[in-house]
Amino acid sequence: MNNFEQARMNMINCQLRTNKVTHDGVLSAFENVAREEYVPEASKAIAYVDEDLALEHGRYLMEPMVLARMLQSIDPQENDTALVVGAGTGYTASVLSKLVSVVVAIEDTDDLVDSMNDRFTSHGTENAVAVKADLAEGYPKQAPYDLIVFGGAVSEVPDTLLEQLAEKGRLIVVVQDVNARDKQTLGHATLIEKHAGNCSGRVVFDANTPLLPGFEAKEAFSF
Repeated sequence: MNNFEQARMNMINCQLRTNKVTHDGVLSAFENVAREEYVPEASKAIAYVDEDLALEHGRYLMEPMVLARMLQSIDPQENDTALVVGAGTGYTASVLSKLVSVVVAIEDTDDLVDSMNDRFTSHGTENAVAVKADLAEGYPKQAPYDLIVFGGAVSEVPDTLLEQLAEKGRLIVVVQDVNARDKQTLGHATLIEKHAGNCSGRVVFDANTPLLPGFEAKEAFSF
């Protein structure tokens, strides 16, 4: 077992299992995706630390425990079609590809899309594809999606993405809000489900992860 394989097992046993991640499929997917392949060369040695890792274009590789609990909460099924919004380097999409039928990973720059598709090809991930799109608009061409996962936090979920959620679909995202009194930023992993055409959400656990660019809170007018 090389150092990365040992670090991956340590991540699973010390970060995931000890923090309420019990879903066998999710644990297996994390074991079978080499996280070090999805970070910049300078960050490979710390690929398995329990914190968010900076990527390019304001993207981050989400803390393993947060991502694992998010994926566990949407209970991926082998026939599901999933959308990853703000997929960055493709790590979340690659993990999901082990659990579902099809993964569409969207980003808004050519270089992120190209590098993701290169990784999918080199790792033999045949059921995931990266496409360029406006993140807030999603990718309606492939909709509806059984699962929608955000690669970072948002201030609110755009209606355009809720509309792309299939009946009985599940969307998971960290929603950030700022406490007006002390300006403290609070994050909540929020599960949104669609039933009879209506979406309802609930907080599944507290979590902080960096905001996706373009999903900041809109400034309120003051008079």
